[in-house]
Parts: sequence; structure tokens; C-alpha cells
Amino acid sequence: MVAAPEISAREAEVLAALGEHLTNAEIAARFVISVRTVESHVSALLRKFGASDRRALAALAPSVVSAGAAAPALPATLTSFVGREAERAALLSAVTEQRLVVAVGPGGVGKTRLALAVAADVADRFAGGAWYADLVPVPEGDAVPAAVAAALGLGEQPGRGVPETVAGWARGRSALLVLDNCEHVLDGVAGFVEPLLAAAPGLTVLATSRSRLLLPFEWVVPVGGLGADAAALFGERARAAGAPLPSGSQARVAAICAALDGNPLAIELAAARLPAVGLDGLESGLGDRLRLLDGARRGGGRHGSLRSALDWSHDLLDEPGRTVLRRVSVFAAPFRASDAAVVAGGSAATLAALADDSLLVPVAGGDATRYQALETIRQYGAERLVEAGEDESVRAAHLSWCTAEGTALLAADPAVPGWRAQVDRLADDLHAALAWIVTHDAPAGAQTALLVGRLCHRRGLPAEAQRRFEQAAALAADDAGRAAALALATGSARSRLAGADALRLHLATAEAAQRAGDTVLAAHQYAHAAELVHRSAGILAEVPPAATAAGWLATAQTLADDPGTLARCAVVEAFAAVDDQPGTAAATEQAIELARESGDPVVESAALDQLTGLRLARGEARAALESALRRTALLAGSPDPEQGFELSDAYGMAAESAIAAGDLRQARQAAETLRDLPSQREVTHAGAARLIVVMVLAGDWDEAIAVGELFRESWERAGRPRIPSLRRVAAALASVHGARGDAAAQAVWRDVEAGIGSAERRPHDQRSVESFFAALEALHLDRPADAVAVLHRPPEEFRSWFELIWRPWYAALWAEAAVLAELPDAGERIARARPFTTDNVIAAAIVDRAAALAAGDRDGVLAAAETLDAAACRYQWERSLLLAH
Repeated sequence: MVAAPEISAREAEVLAALGEHLTNAEIAARFVISVRTVESHVSALLRKFGASDRRALAALAPSVVSAGAAAPALPATLTSFVGREAERAALLSAVTEQRLVVAVGPGGVGKTRLALAVAADVADRFAGGAWYADLVPVPEGDAVPAAVAAALGLGEQPGRGVPETVAGWARGRSALLVLDNCEHVLDGVAGFVEPLLAAAPGLTVLATSRSRLLLPFEWVVPVGGLGADAAALFGERARAAGAPLPSGSQARVAAICAALDGNPLAIELAAARLPAVGLDGLESGLGDRLRLLDGARRGGGRHGSLRSALDWSHDLLDEPGRTVLRRVSVFAAPFRASDAAVVAGGSAATLAALADDSLLVPVAGGDATRYQALETIRQYGAERLVEAGEDESVRAAHLSWCTAEGTALLAADPAVPGWRAQVDRLADDLHAALAWIVTHDAPAGAQTALLVGRLCHRRGLPAEAQRRFEQAAALAADDAGRAAALALATGSARSRLAGADALRLHLATAEAAQRAGDTVLAAHQYAHAAELVHRSAGILAEVPPAATAAGWLATAQTLADDPGTLARCAVVEAFAAVDDQPGTAAATEQAIELARESGDPVVESAALDQLTGLRLARGEARAALESALRRTALLAGSPDPEQGFELSDAYGMAAESAIAAGDLRQARQAAETLRDLPSQREVTHAGAARLIVVMVLAGDWDEAIAVGELFRESWERAGRPRIPSLRRVAAALASVHGARGDAAAQAVWRDVEAGIGSAERRPHDQRSVESFFAALEALHLDRPADAVAVLHRPPEEFRSWFELIWRPWYAALWAEAAVLAELPDAGERIARARPFTTDNVIAAAIVDRAAALAAGDRDGVLAAAETLDAAACRYQWERSLLLAH
């Protein structure tokens, strides 16, 4: 097997396609990328593997793909796969010819093992690899998309629903998706799979279930009990248990297996008991049990034999073992001995004994050994729990344990290593406990849903958080509780930039608050709705008319006159004003003063955001940075739903303002903090965007390229969403590669640039940034005339606040390019550029350098170099030293 070098996910896909001997055009069509981009990937692969040609790469592809370069490994199995040649061949044939295949059979028959074996067999036929999602922990059909997204390693995407995110990942990708254990969420799976397959022609789904999905295009492969292979399975498991079969026992073993209808789980349980009771004990025990269950077998088909094996194994346990087995069935995920002690009262020794009897499976964990029951055994234990009359009390204990664990995590610092992993481990149990309590005690269910929502939000899953907060609102005992939960849902919706949801929820919260008699909360929500229209219209698919927003504002002013309402209304009026309108600054200052008096940091942050934008629009970069940093100080601490998008927006604006001021140290600090926020961790292409730009400006090009690869992989994994504001990242990295003479890598980033947003429809403020980076590349390559050509807009024409962030940088290169190109108006350009660089120390130093170059003043160039070095702009410092010679 070839040891694979470090390659990206897209490179792995291209390599797998080369292994299929596809042409560049065919690869481009498969992944919806340009042929030029395919050529660049092939060049990179040739270089990384040291291969002589694409034929050599094609030969390497199978071993590299099997080593896991193209896709994550399927779940590891602890025991060998025995027999099933006919079923395996049938399922393999179906998967290679059909788009949706469902392996259907009773519990314990081995559907999962068979599906995993077939997935491993065909993984190399799918360029995007084989992916696995276990749906056992999914409590309800609506949660299926989120479970699949988590299995695919997809975080929530700002402004996109989870099904859309999964569809974006699958679109243009050739992959196999295994959905295991679908029987309890059939409607959810069917509703998810049908549009997914329609959106992704290259995707194949292999599902396992006890029942069909009942979709018209599904291909069903029945999975029954083992035939001749049953005895072989029994013998292998008996040897593993330390009890090899005596010679001449084949007929007796075959009879035992036949009595169990060839059910693999039943056979494995029986074989695990062989060392203790021998063949005689198995024959007599199973025989008695089967006679008792003759009637059940006629009604229950193959389930009767499985139940007989489980009953027999259960009856051989001592009383503590039986008690623990049924009680731990409430756990939805692997649990520690200490967890079982709290919920089930079991000891570590009892758990170990159950594992020895193959009734629990030990699972290695980073913090402790954990145990898990196979789904069939867990369901059996749940039935026994009901029969014992303990179902309600044990599930209540499980809920109490979940609540305590979740509350402790909520109180902990999410920045501590391992915090997110702890939340993820608890998630399935929390969802299971929530699913139970909502059917028994709605108010208690509302409190549990609120806890789950807060944990999800802090974990960086605002869409799931919003759903849980809305669930809590539906379960609330009164309108006051409903309004409080809906208010939290609005925060989650805003933090994920779901404008339509946020607007809907603001109005729903206001109406519930009015019914509850809470006119203050109602007023705040109406004001927030109006603010959303004037401040964040970009996240609204349909922007309500200004008159509608004005009506909401008037309603808010009528309902209450408390400090919070006055502050919120003042903020709306400030955002509604035009930047260059007389009185806008005064309205903004008034909003800030009222917000400060209200004591609400979120409202004060919103007011400061308006002030920051106003200052940027005036070219006052340092003042803008000051107000942006005041926002981050106000909002310091753990991100909670009440903050909405304020925290991420505050750090984003701090980074932008620091770039405008030429303070690269502060820009990097703000950009790194933004990247590490929970809401950004799962979406590297959004979280690291500003950081990459800062790295390029500073001259940390190697680091920028490395983070850029993470950006690109995250963007591609998200389904290549069109986010025009991210074009500048692609433009910056394309210019870096161009400056280094790496045409292949530059082509990759030009392809990303085109995919992120239309070149024709992007606004002028984006074009000015792209022109700046193109000029940076041209000047680096000593082509000043090319720089002059791309910097064709006079800086005086810049209008939007975003353009004005970049005007100092643009004006500096605009002047320097004129000097180096020996334009007759170079001196005039220097003079015109100076007023625009006053607040940006780096841009001002570049203009000073240009003036020194025009005057032949070497000392002036070196003086500029010192300033640039002090400003942490290593690239321009090094460039100054070169220009001085």
C-alpha cells in the first residue's frame, strides 16, 4: 500500500477519478469545475507523489483511496464477516446499478454488517468515497438531516438549512451514503432522501431498515437468516469465546442454528454462552424456551427465535445483571460505569460481566471505558424495563442525569479543550430524554428543550438551537414562557443569518408577549424587527417596505417608554438615516447614549455598529476601530442566543476597521478571535476569511496559503455556496500564487473566485478590493503598467463604507504604480492619495515611499521601510528594501 502524502479532499477525488481512467473533461463534468482546475490538481498530484505521468497516478489511486485519502473510514468492525455470499453479491449489484437501495430484514439479522461489507467492497468505485450515518440515536424524523450532516462532517452553514447544506455537499459528487437503522424514522428518512437524490445525480444511498421506505424508486434487497453459513459463524464465535467445538458436533450445531432461524445475533449470543453451559445446556435451554414461545413464533416470524435467545441469555443472568441490562437500555449513546451507577445502579463488575456475555459492547473512550448495547438488545431491555414497571422511574433518573450533565457543561468554559466533544457525547442522550419527557410533562419538556437549545447554540449549532427553542415555546405552559423561548429562538436565527426566520420570530415573540401582558418585551421585539429591516436587509430574501418597518417602530414606541425601548427605537432611527444626511451623526450619538443608560450591551453594540459604519463611511478608520473594539469589550464572554449575531459581527467589524487603519496586529487578533467563535468553527470558509486577507497583507504568505486550503475544503464541503463577499479571499490568494509564479495554484483560486460569486454582478466595492490584489501581484512582478491598468478608478469615486475600508490601500498602490510606470501625473496622484491614507499608517508609508522613489531619495525609501517594519507589514518592508537598491 502506498503511503499517501498530505492531499486535499478535492485532490483525493481527482485522484480517485484518475484511477477510473477518466479524462480531464470527464473529471471536470463530474465535479462541476473547469478543465483548467482539473489540470492544476493533476499537476499538484504529480508533484506530491513524485509520479512521472497520469498513468502512474492512476496506478497509485486504488491504494491511496483504500488508505482513506478520498473519504473517512467506515466504522471498524470488531469481528470477522462470515458467509452471506449470495446476499453480498445481490446487494453489491444493486448498489452499483440503483440510486436507492434498502436492505430489509428483522432485528439482529446482520443488516448493518452486510451493508458495511458491501460499502467497503464498492468504496473505490465512488470518487467521493463511502460515508456512514447511524440513525439509532436520532429521536425523531425531523432530526435525520442534522444527523447525516454530522456524520458527513458538515457544520451548519450561515443562511442555509441543514438539508440544503447536505444537498450542496452531495451535488456534483460521486459518493455512497449508508444510512443505518432507519426503521424508527422512516418518514424522516424518506422525506430527506428523495430531494437529496434529486439534487445529487452522483449520489447513491444504501439504507438498512426493518421496513421499506415506501418510495417508488427504492430497490429492496431482503436479508434473512443465515443458511449453511450459520454453523460456520457459530464455530468462529465459539473459538473466540475460548470453546472450540468438539469433533463430530456439526449436526448438533446445525440444529441449534436452525432452531434460531439462522439469526446471526441469536447465534452469537448462544456461542458466547458455550463455555459456561456446553452444547447440552444450549440444546436444553433453547429447546425449553422455544416450546414456550411456539405461539409467539407463529405470530412474530423470525423475531420469535431472536427473542427466545435473548430471553434465554437474560434468564441465565443473576438479578443484578438483569436489573442493569434493562435499566441501561435508556442510554442512547455509550455510557461510563459512573453514568450507569447514577441511572441504573449498576457496578463496574456487573457491566463487565454483561460485556463478557456479549450483551454489552465495551467502547474505548478518551476519558474512560464506555459500554453500549446493540440496538436489538437495547430494545429488548426497554421492553423488560416496561414489564418490570420501572420505565418511568428509570427514564426520570436518566433525564435528571442528562440535565445535570448538560447544566454543568453550560456553566463550563467552552474554550476548554474537550468541551465540544463532551457536548457531542451527551447530545444523543439529551435528545432521547427530551423525546421522552415531552410526552409525559410538557412544562418539564420545555425546560429540557431550553437546556438543549442553549447547549446547541454555544456549541455552534444555531439552527438546532433555534428548533429546540421553538419546541420549548410550543410546550410552554403560558404565553410568558412562550415569549421567552421565542425570544431565544430569534437570537439563534439572527446568529445564523436566517433573516426570514428572525423576522418571523421577532413578530411571534411580540404577539406572545402582548398576550402575556408584557408590553416591554413586545415593544423590544417590534423594534428589533424594524432594526432588522434597516440594518440587516442583506439577510432577508424579501425586504418589507420601509412603511411596514415604520409601523413596527411606531407600535414599539406606543407600547412602552422604558429605557430599553427608547434605546432600541433610537437605534432603529439611526440605522434608518442616510450616512451623509445632516443629523445622522447626532441621531447615532443619541442612540449610543440611550443604549448605555439602558444597561443592555446588545443594544449598545448595535448602536456602536452604526457609529462604526458611519465613521468608516467618513474615512475615519482609527475612530471606527475604536468604536468596533468597544463593541467586543461589551460583549466579552460566552456567546449566548441573546446576543444574536452581535458578537461575530463585532469581531468582524473590528477586523475590517483595523484593516482600514493599517493596524495589522489588531486586525489579526480580531480575525483569530472571530475564527474561534463557536458559530464560526464549523464553517472555516466563513470564519477564516478575514484572517487570510490579513495574512496576505502582512506578508505571511505561507501561512495564508495553508489556511486557504482549509478555507477551500470547507467551502467545497459546504457545496460551493455563492457568497460574493468572500471573493476577496480567493482574489488575494490567487494574487499570492501569481506573484510566486505558480500558475496552476493560481488557476485553482481563480476557479474558486468565479464559483463564490458572479464576476459581472458583484458590486463595485468588491471589484475595488480585487483590483487592489491584482495590482499587488503586478507590482511584485515588476509590471507597473499592468497595475495602472487594473487601478483605473480614481479613489475619489469610492462611496460605500466597504470600499472606504480599502481606499487607503488602493490609493497607496494607485500612487506607487504611477511612479514606477513613470506616468506624467505621478506627482499629482501622490498628492491626491495622501488625504485618503491619513488614518492608515501602512498606506501612508507606501505613499511616502512612492514620493521618495519619484525624488530618487533612497533614505526616504528606507525610512518608509522602518515604518512598515514597525507596523508588522513584513511584505511591504521587504519590498521597500528591494526598491531602495
